[in-house]
This record gives sequence, C-alpha cells and structure tokens, in this order.
Amino acid sequence: MFTALNWSKWLGIPENYSDHGGNVDHLIDIVHWFMFALFLGWTLFFLFCLWKFRASKNPKASYHGVTNHVSSHLEIGVVIIEAVLLLGFAFPLWWERTDQFEEVQQTDPVRVRVIGYQFAFNYHYPGADGKFGRIDRSLVKTGGDPCIDPDDPNGYDDFTTGILKLPVDRNAILQVTSTDVIHNYSIIPMRIQQDAIPGRDIPMWFKPIKTLETNVVCGQLCGDGHANMKGVMEVISQKAFSSWAAEQSKASLEKTEDALKAAKGLAKK
Repeated sequence: MFTALNWSKWLGIPENYSDHGGNVDHLIDIVHWFMFALFLGWTLFFLFCLWKFRASKNPKASYHGVTNHVSSHLEIGVVIIEAVLLLGFAFPLWWERTDQFEEVQQTDPVRVRVIGYQFAFNYHYPGADGKFGRIDRSLVKTGGDPCIDPDDPNGYDDFTTGILKLPVDRNAILQVTSTDVIHNYSIIPMRIQQDAIPGRDIPMWFKPIKTLETNVVCGQLCGDGHANMKGVMEVISQKAFSSWAAEQSKASLEKTEDALKAAKGLAKK
C-alpha cells in the first residue's frame, strides 16, 4: 500500500519493528479509511438535510417524518461493512495470532517473565539451562519479586534484570504477570500489549525484525505513579544476546552456590 494512503503514517505511529506489525498497521489503515468514509458520508447527508428541509422551503412543520427508507438502507449498509471488518479482518488476525502460538513454541524462542509492579517492570530469565525455577507466589517479598523457589535447582542460574533484552530475528515469548495490581505491558514499536494480572502468567509473543532501543510502558491505569511507569527494551544481535545472557546466568549461579555453601557452613556450626 502506498505511504500516502497509510493512516498509520499520518497519525505518527512509530515505525514497526515486529514480524506481525504490518498486519496491525494494515488493519489500522482500513478502519480509519472506513471512519473517514463515514464522516464524509454523514457530513454530506447532514448538509443535504439542512438544504432540503430549510425553513424558507418548508414553512410548515411536517409531523409525518421521512416517508422513504433510504436512511434505513444506509444504516443497514454501515452495519454490514462493520461486520465485514470484524469478521473478515479482526477475527482472522486474532485467530492467526492464537494458532501461531503452537508454532512459535517449536522455534526455540527466547522466554522471559515480565513482572509488573508499582511502578516499574522486572524481567526474569531462565538462565543457561533454559528452565525457569519453580514459581511460588507465596514467597513474594517486594514488588516485582520473581518468587523463585530457592529449593529448586532449575532456578539456581535464573537471573533478573531491569532491562528487557532480546535477540533480533528470533521469536520471543513474554510471560506477563504482576505482584500487586493490574498493569499492562505495551511495546508500541512491536505493535503488541498484554494485561499483567496478579497470580497469572499470560503469554504474548512476537519476533523483532530490527535492532532498536525503545521504551515500554504501562497501558493500564494502576495508581498515582502510572504516568511514570515505563521501562527499557533493547533488541540486539543474537551473538551479543547470547554473550550477555551467559554472563548473567553464570554470575547468578555463582552467587547462588556461594549462598548455599555459606548456609551449609552455618548449619554445621
């Protein structure tokens, strides 16, 4: 589609950086062209009515109203077009996203738990073994606590960070949750968002197609600090991501092992 016809460009929406984002922008364009057509059509109809039923031509009021069914036909036509948009575009897009989850899970995606809290985000990575430690939500101590069971060996190399880092051209599955109230995790350049609900890990997935550094924001009113609730997301090369994740995982594992040795030493005493 030509850029001149793209409402998403006119509205100043940031450039798309995700594999599926083009479909979202296309739907935005279609809906806004339909809204423009409605605006133009009803404006012309309003002006026609002002001219057709002006007082100078109709000095005496008519109590019979409209005697034809043109307006009814127009309203039915609008309903049909809206149904086509919903059934023909929105539902298939939603269906595609839902079905795609099974395929995405088979592509060795990057998995990250996104934990919202008033008023920031924390990120929990599974570590070098690729396995998250067991999550026990009763262990929550502070906002954004990943609640990793300290007795589960799978969690020894897990690590947390305040910045979301993902590799380019690789699927990512973010498990979005919260430790206090309902938040919303929104990444505008990726054309995706998901509510963060306490007690639930809800998956959202996408594939970054370009490197970038951008802000992520909370899209759900969550308290007096909501306006300042934002985070940072970096999309980097696979090589840089692998190196960074390995370093973080190693450091976390060493820290956990040192803590376990110290605990055993105290127990012997």
